[in-house]
Amino acid sequence: MQTFFVEIKCQLGQTYAVASALADREIASEIYSIAGDYDILAKFHVDMTVDIGHFVGNKVQTIPGIADTRTIIAFKAF
Repeated sequence: MQTFFVEIKCQLGQTYAVASALADREIASEIYSIAGDYDILAKFHVDMTVDIGHFVGNKVQTIPGIADTRTIIAFKAF
């Protein structure tokens, strides 16, 4: 399994709609609202054969109301 996080910047006033749409897709294991440069932090687990770039581009960035994303790949949990 590959684990990665995506920070999501939403268009103004769209944070809850984006979080709800992301939850409806049932692709994230955890979704948090956060403070700072981004509005949402989502955690994902995918098979080793999945291309993370394509996954984010096709399944996350296609959600209406998303202005920008930043992907963080995790190597090991402690």
